[in-house]
Amino acid sequence: MTDTSFSPQDALVALMITISASDARIRTSELLTIQSIVNHLPIFADFDEDRLEGIAQTVFDLLEEEDGLDAIIGLIKNALPATHFETAYALACDVAAADGTVFQTELELLREIRYEFDIDPLHAAAIERGARARHLKL
Repeated sequence: MTDTSFSPQDALVALMITISASDARIRTSELLTIQSIVNHLPIFADFDEDRLEGIAQTVFDLLEEEDGLDAIIGLIKNALPATHFETAYALACDVAAADGTVFQTELELLREIRYEFDIDPLHAAAIERGARARHLKL
């Protein structure tokens, strides 16, 4: 298996890839959203984009293992300061909403993330509503 230690930025990328892969189909709109987030948000200012492929491979490898999702969430939680759990949740919501449809598997993973990261329900609702508003189609 690949190295499974994440920097905070790696953890955010891993979470976005995990939410994208959760419905067993990574859509172009989700990949473009991840790329846009990495390219534009200040939290990724010093992120080495060459790490994307390795992070993705680590996520895919772990998802193949029994309890792999729990392992990914644990790695992400350990790599991020608690002050950034809501940021992580917001990025996950943006990726889930990117294709205009949030599938049941994505909803279940978002629920797990809310629980594991102890996201306040009102904060989660606001984050989710913001993601819906940003990705609404005409």
